[in-house]
Amino acid sequence: MTLRSEVVDIPCVVNVLITDDKGIREYNRDYRSINKSTDVLSFPMQTFTHAGWHGHGDLEIDESTGELPLGDIIISTQAVRRQAKEFKCTVERETTRLIIHSTLHLFGYDHDDAIMGYKMRRKEKKLLKQWDIL
Repeated sequence: MTLRSEVVDIPCVVNVLITDDKGIREYNRDYRSINKSTDVLSFPMQTFTHAGWHGHGDLEIDESTGELPLGDIIISTQAVRRQAKEFKCTVERETTRLIIHSTLHLFGYDHDDAIMGYKMRRKEKKLLKQWDIL
């Protein structure tokens, strides 16, 4: 649904790894030099000059499959359960929110600055509402 919202016009591949707090902590430590667990990590395989889908011009499509490898997502099931309880929502809803959130990261969205963070949160909420998962 996130790809549809970006009006992506080619097949894409996103790898998703489901792990626990210990596993995600190891990835966070090894790849981001942050020695703590988190809820979700995104590892983009493409570089977007501007956040969002603007066509596949300079992106690296896998010639053997015709697919665009967007990147990897890692989710901690323990964090999902904690956050679902904290936010008073279902595990399904929190998992969906994290997948949407991290897929937007794969498209170059970020929340490091206030304006982009606001746009990203707005897009997440819109997608959750559109798919009746709010």
